[in-house]
Amino acid sequence: MIRLAVVGLGKMGLSHHAMINAHPRVKVAAVCDAAGYVLDILNKYTGVQTYTDFDTMLREVELDAIIIATPSSMHGKMVKAALEKKLHVFCEKPFVLDTAEGEEVTRLAKEYKLVNQVGYHCRFVGAFQEVKRLLEADVIGEMTHLMAETYGPVVLKPKGSTWRTQRSEGGGCLYDYAAHPLNLLTWYFGMPRGVGGSVLNNVFSSDTDDEVFSTLYFDNGRSGQLSVNWSDESYRKMSTKITIWGKNGRIYADRQEVQVYLRDASNAPEGYQNGWNVRYTTDLTEPVDFYLRGEEYSAQLDYFVRCIEEGRADDNVNSFSEALATDQVISMLIADAAKGPSVMNGDALPEQPKSRKKGFFFGSRV
Repeated sequence: MIRLAVVGLGKMGLSHHAMINAHPRVKVAAVCDAAGYVLDILNKYTGVQTYTDFDTMLREVELDAIIIATPSSMHGKMVKAALEKKLHVFCEKPFVLDTAEGEEVTRLAKEYKLVNQVGYHCRFVGAFQEVKRLLEADVIGEMTHLMAETYGPVVLKPKGSTWRTQRSEGGGCLYDYAAHPLNLLTWYFGMPRGVGGSVLNNVFSSDTDDEVFSTLYFDNGRSGQLSVNWSDESYRKMSTKITIWGKNGRIYADRQEVQVYLRDASNAPEGYQNGWNVRYTTDLTEPVDFYLRGEEYSAQLDYFVRCIEEGRADDNVNSFSEALATDQVISMLIADAAKGPSVMNGDALPEQPKSRKKGFFFGSRV
């Protein structure tokens, strides 16, 4: 039985508590949060040990693992303290707001051979897993361009700041929303070699960005567009979409399905044919023991438990090092956006090349 604590009892923390508490091979030994009311309720109805001080909990409770679901700015310090107590760590996304912190705790987790995972749940969505499988099978050939999008209704009017909408605490739309498609892209294609044209705009927030746009440059001339907005009330809830163009077709995926167009299906897995193909998440998803919010949330926690049981510290699809790559791309976007436009109106522009053929003007013979 794995003895585990949950730290941070906001929306995600309470969700994680409900799911992991239902796991047959886990015992929730303690919870920690600053809100006394929530702790009182949990203690009264579950009998779990409750703490308002993180360090005290680490000293007093015998633990094997911990789930950290606190505001983003607190992740680095808490993850480090848990690792130094030789605990396996599941940290809610985003991983850290400071890549130097991320590098340090990633090194510690590897040095101590501890299971480490970050809660990028999209990697456990059946449709996005199918995209990974299709790309590894090279079904659309060489990728030429991609589009990664996430939209949703988080900040819809000017209002007082919460920790999520403060740059120094939550990181804003960039860390909260854009991190999801970026994490999928680094999973599919690795780190981009650069970014350009990055824009961080505020729509309603005063302290941080509400929309993010950028171009990502990969090796061999491949490129990608990022488009993210958490002030879009045309969406009922967060929606993440990935579109990938290749020389042999196109892949589109969201939470519900994968649509694949193939010019030639000879290299595709069984069941795929020339032309359009559709696979639904309901058919691609393995069943879970406990359902809450979506199968992917329970699946990622069960995966964390199995990695602990099997001693798979260096083999985790959502490891700290994977999440750190996402944070590094985010840092690139911030640096690029701060530079502003690379070419300004009024700058000297290169002379356009002239046609080598004489006697032609705008495509017509003269």
